[in-house]
Amino acid sequence: MQPARNTTNALLAIQQELVDREPIFHRTEFGTTREVFEGMMDDAFWETGASGKRYSKDDVLSTLEVRHSKPHDDPWQADDFYCQELGAETYLLTYTLRQQERLTRRATIWKRTESGWRIFYHQGTVVEPT
Repeated sequence: MQPARNTTNALLAIQQELVDREPIFHRTEFGTTREVFEGMMDDAFWETGASGKRYSKDDVLSTLEVRHSKPHDDPWQADDFYCQELGAETYLLTYTLRQQERLTRRATIWKRTESGWRIFYHQGTVVEPT
């Protein structure tokens, strides 16, 4: 049975702010340089990739630097967004991302700071065909 995932009315505006930033690292309007990506991340940021492997902030930044060093095709479609409040100004945003034939469920922990939104954690999980 699927969990109930309906963002409360009180969080809809925050959800939209975060939806406008996701999928993280794929929104070129926010920038494509290492410095810009680093500015989006908390110092303690880390990620669990679809493979289950853990990646440090530096691993992710290095991968992004290579990816964005040359033009590349990056078609994607994101939907099924859900936002939960975890604590003071801290939110979990989950969604489904389709990149060509690859379907993943994504989760990002965001915190609103004085300098703007910062990412603390991100995870992608591949959805196996049924």
